[in-house]
Amino acid sequence: MRAKSCTTLLSLIILGGSLTLMPAQQSGKAPDNTGVNRADRAAGQPTADQAKNDRSDRDVMKQIRKDIVSDKSLSTYAHNVKVIANNGKVTLEGPVRSDEERKAVESKAAAVVGAENVTNQLTVKESAKTSKQ
Repeated sequence: MRAKSCTTLLSLIILGGSLTLMPAQQSGKAPDNTGVNRADRAAGQPTADQAKNDRSDRDVMKQIRKDIVSDKSLSTYAHNVKVIANNGKVTLEGPVRSDEERKAVESKAAAVVGAENVTNQLTVKESAKTSKQ
C-alpha cells in the first residue's frame, strides 16, 4: 500500500509541475534571440559545446561570466552572451543592446585573458525605438 501512495504522490507532483509549465509553452511567443541562435549554428562557428573542459578554460569562462553578470548596468542580452574558451582563447557571441555594451563585455573578457586572446563576435540588437525611426 505504501508503494501505491508514493506512486500516486509522484504522479501528482509530475502532473502539477507540467501544469505550471503549460501556459509558458502555449504562449506562442518565441524568445527574442531565436534568429541569432540559428545563425550560431553556421558551420565553422565556435559553439559552447566546443569549449575545452580543462580546468583553466573552465576557470576563464567562469571568471568572465561572473564579471559580466555582476555588472548590473548591462542588459539581460549582455548577461546571456556566449563565452567560449578554447586553449586560453575566448570567443564572445550573441546579441547585446548597444555598442557600449559590446565594448564593455569585450573589455571584461580582455581583463581576464588579454585583448589579443579575445574574438568579439557580439552583435548589436536593434532596439524597437531605433527600428521605428
